[in-house]
Amino acid sequence: MTSAFDPVRLAGGGTLSNRIALAPMTRSRAGEGGIATPLVAEYYTQRASAGLIISEGVQPSVVGQGYPFTPGLHSAEQVAAWREVTDSVHAAGGRIFAQLMHSGRIGHPSLLPDGLVPVAPSAVRPAGQLFTGEGMKDFTTPHELTGDEVRATIADYAEAARNAIEAGFDGVELHGANGYLIHQFLAPGSNLRTDEWGGPAENRIRFAVEVVKAVAAAIGAERTALRISPGNPYNDISEPDAQPVYEALVKEIDGLGLAYLHVLEYGPEVRETTLALRKQFSGLLVLNPATEGPTDHRALALVEDGTADLVAFGALFLANPDLPDRLRTEGPYNTPDPSTFFGGDARGYTDYPTR
Repeated sequence: MTSAFDPVRLAGGGTLSNRIALAPMTRSRAGEGGIATPLVAEYYTQRASAGLIISEGVQPSVVGQGYPFTPGLHSAEQVAAWREVTDSVHAAGGRIFAQLMHSGRIGHPSLLPDGLVPVAPSAVRPAGQLFTGEGMKDFTTPHELTGDEVRATIADYAEAARNAIEAGFDGVELHGANGYLIHQFLAPGSNLRTDEWGGPAENRIRFAVEVVKAVAAAIGAERTALRISPGNPYNDISEPDAQPVYEALVKEIDGLGLAYLHVLEYGPEVRETTLALRKQFSGLLVLNPATEGPTDHRALALVEDGTADLVAFGALFLANPDLPDRLRTEGPYNTPDPSTFFGGDARGYTDYPTR
């Protein structure tokens, strides 16, 4: 029987030391200009015992930023700063993928240089507010991307992926979940287009497919991955009858030889979709499972029964940087404290308690 503590080979031939992944989580610790700081390096290096580290969302372009103090991969200074992080992780024996996250309509003009506004497949303002450097603000109506701008955005992803490899990352995960730009194209509630990028499912999946193909062409499919969250309503996404859409998407990308497919479950009711995609996708499947409370050692059974090849842990990994060791012994675990999740002064999850 396969164990979560067994090694696993990636498509490109590299081997992960175990099947436990650090899930991508926004940390908001970047410095001026979206630069990764020494605290970022410390955070990831402490968690290098994960078989795979997936970084926080990293914007592939200036307009892709959706939150304050998040890092980028679109400037030489950002690349150099990330090199310090990846070198430290590799020295500790870890493997790390950069998650490229274009937030699309989830953002605010106050986070962007003068004259820029959030962009999206359609000019549909999401409900709700977000935190900015100026406090909580309502979302605004985004600029609807033109056809040429869609192609330019795809090129931005590919260039950021090349930057990620230059920065020393082992690969790139494309964030197609949680209501950000790729997800906005997939969902009919946020994609009202009538051109080649919208309408029926085969058109709504096109942006995701083209981004995956462009990044795979830039850095190799074996270093390219995709994260999805079928039916997830987060960030005001409306996505009824999601399973056929994602089956169509996976069918289009399955033959590329990707590093992995990462599925985020927003609730237990989507396990049926997860299992269907598991059967359809021929490569490695990373699962961030829906659980009651923080995901713990009980989720390792998902590797043992074949539901997933790797399990991604979020909040519990924040509170327990040595989580693989604690999973092996089934605890004890430090309790996650949301008050220390974000920000450059949030050292509670870096200077962590010991056993």
